[in-house]
Amino acid sequence: MTLTAPPRLLMVHAHPDDESLWTGGTIARYAATGAQVTLVTCTLGEEGEIIPPELALLEAAEADQLGGYRNAELRNACAALGVVDHRYLGGIGRWRDSGMVGVASNAHPRAFIQGALEVQVAQLREILDAVQPDVVVTYGPDGGYGHPDHIRAHDITMAACTSQRVFHVVTSKKATDAGVQELSAVQDLPYRLPYPGELPVTDDAKITCVVNIADHLDAKLRALRAHQTQISVWQDDSGWSCYALSNGIAQPIVDSEYYILARGDGTDASTDLFGGL
Repeated sequence: MTLTAPPRLLMVHAHPDDESLWTGGTIARYAATGAQVTLVTCTLGEEGEIIPPELALLEAAEADQLGGYRNAELRNACAALGVVDHRYLGGIGRWRDSGMVGVASNAHPRAFIQGALEVQVAQLREILDAVQPDVVVTYGPDGGYGHPDHIRAHDITMAACTSQRVFHVVTSKKATDAGVQELSAVQDLPYRLPYPGELPVTDDAKITCVVNIADHLDAKLRALRAHQTQISVWQDDSGWSCYALSNGIAQPIVDSEYYILARGDGTDASTDLFGGL
């Protein structure tokens, strides 16, 4: 197969901010080179924990307005990354953030995990038929860290994709460990360092594609900052940078993003999601 038109990449993510955290540099890199990047977001992230105290009353247990606020954050992040084709699975607000495992919001009637799998697969397949992507990216079977919505995003993507090359996005153990080691030397870091084994990582022997994003870190940082309710970004004058979620654990921002080929021929795809196509 030889691509004769701009390559088409489709990302399936569970919540606003996942696109920036997991794949922000990849999106920015391919968008900058003329690829058509389509982002599918499955929920509005209504159950997210809010970092800025002044926005705390947006949460689900109070005004329950976080989803709309995060939609605006996502628009800003998409602008930073160069995404011009963003879609919500089933339309905006169709599926609600289910929350973490075992919480009451899992049972909400619109919770993503409460939806019929076949309905959600059909909704994604409709987008796939319209976009005709060459490559699709989502999470692995464990959703990256066990979140029910991430796992459901994986399930519907693998069921809906029939002919596309599919990658699962992961985090590199080697790169994460090296990044944490570098952060340990930084003075006055505003977050605590992770304990050994605390961050979800993947053995590098399993990784099949490493996408260098060094030239697009600024775009990724801008996108991360756009998600102010969920992500706190720190950067000092010497260029050190990291981020933390509401748990306050420092996570390094590394210069590559990592993928495992899940379906299709990955020949020549060790450094390029489209390699060999």
